[in-house]
This record gives sequence, C-alpha cells and structure tokens, in this order.
Amino acid sequence: MLKPRLEGIFPPHITPFTHEGEVDEEALRRCVRFWVEGGVSGLVPCGSNGEAPYLSREERRRVIEIVLAEVHGRVPVIPGTGSVSTRETILLTRDARDLGVDAALVITPFFFKLSNREIYEHYRAVIEAVDLPIVIYNVPKFTGFSLDPNVVFQLVSKYDNIVGIKDSSGSISQITEIIRLVGEKVSVFAGTGDVILPTLMLGGKGAIVAVANFSPKMCVDLYNAFKEGNYEEASRLQLQIFYLNEVLVKKYNQLSAIKAALNMLGLPSGYPRRPALPLDEEEKNYIKNALKMYLG
Repeated sequence: MLKPRLEGIFPPHITPFTHEGEVDEEALRRCVRFWVEGGVSGLVPCGSNGEAPYLSREERRRVIEIVLAEVHGRVPVIPGTGSVSTRETILLTRDARDLGVDAALVITPFFFKLSNREIYEHYRAVIEAVDLPIVIYNVPKFTGFSLDPNVVFQLVSKYDNIVGIKDSSGSISQITEIIRLVGEKVSVFAGTGDVILPTLMLGGKGAIVAVANFSPKMCVDLYNAFKEGNYEEASRLQLQIFYLNEVLVKKYNQLSAIKAALNMLGLPSGYPRRPALPLDEEEKNYIKNALKMYLG
C-alpha cells in the first residue's frame, strides 16, 4: 500500500441535489472543476458537508465515481466512509477502495455513547479489514463527543496506514495535544475554518474545512502565504476566513448556507436534502452581504 503524503487545503465538499432530492451529477462535475481550479490539494466527498448520513450506499459509490472521473488523477480523493456501525463502515470503506480512492476519512461512530476501548476497537477492525490509508475524523458537534487524543496516539503507534486526522473540535488545546502526540507521524488537519493558521503554526499540515467549498482560493492563499513565511498575509486571510466561517458554518444550518453561498457565486450547488431546508430570503441576504465583503 502506497501511503499518500497529505498536505494543504481539502474541501469536504457538498453533494448537489435537484429539487426532487436526487444527486445532480452534472452540477457535481461543475463544482469539482471549480474546486480543483481553485488550487486545492485534494477533495473529500461524502463527508458531513456532503450530507453522507442522507446518502444510500449506492449513492455514495456514485458520488465517489463522479468525483474520481472528473478529478482524473489531478489531486487525491479522500471520501468519507464512516457510519454508525463498524460493519457498515467496513463495507463503505471497501467500496471506496475498490473505486480507487487515495484514502478514506472515517468519522468516529455516533448516536450511541461509546467508551475509548470501543472507539479503538472500531478503528482497529476497519484498519485491519481494509487495505487503504485512513484519516481519522473527530467532529464533536455532530457525534456528541470529542475523540480522546490518547486513543489517536494508540492507533497511530500501532497502525502505519493511518495517514492523518481531521480535528473539527475547534479546540486549540485538543489540536495541540494531538500534534504533540502524533504530529511527527501523521498529517494533522484543522477541521474548522477559524483555526487554520493556528493549526499550521503548531505543526499541522493543512485544513479540511467547510469554508473551502465557496472560498477555495482564499484558503489556498492562506496556506501558501504560511508556507512562504508571509505570516502577515496569512493572518489577514485567516481573519477574513474566520468571519466567513462564523456566518456560513456556525450561524445557520451549514448544509443550506454553503449551498446558498455557492449558488450566489454562480455554482450549481442545488438544494439540501430534507429534512434540511433552503435558507429563507432574510438569511440569504445576510450571506450575500458577507460574501460581498470578502469575495466580491
């Protein structure tokens, strides 16, 4: 197994749906071109922003197929393959491997509260069942708990095919501890737009963030400014991204807000899948003003 070296900006991107709730394949292809042309380092379909919990197994496969075909090897594709159960996570991860992805983003199991031992055993089972590089995904606002950094350390110490972790806790102390424990062995990614620069400064390798859906170039510019040692420019961009993240990811239902933003930018992002609903006019106007402030 060839382990990819993951660095840079990766949009965990939306899945466009028609008004009737079907995957809009042509819209997805057009959005993929937009993200790749924005200079991103890779794409992450079927994650939280891709509304993965609302997708069937067959729909996940089809979305991944489309993204792989449109990317055509230009950047890595790392789909979300996690689910509530270990069994389904293994099936979804095998599907992704068979399609030819570069790695899989595996969320911690959710719904039921699990112990550290159960979390460890879940990842152990997936890693041992599927020969594919794995990025661990910690997202407390959706799962209801934050992954213990010591569990990450135990997994990374034993399994070489863990290549990264996306931490969406937004907690600098959590990210710092993960980098301290495993930052020399795997790529640690900011999972929220408000901590991209702090994560890079601490030794992280990039970001897998929702704001990169509608502002890929701005996120890439921040990353490049940091890599070039232009910390003043990186700080300026982080402040702008912080505001956009507050408005489009935190203030409203991010599934609806991100799609509204992309539609305003001329991208066919379609509709969220129910029970999520499109934003109302007042909410759209708020987002339009935020985009005008920083994206023109």
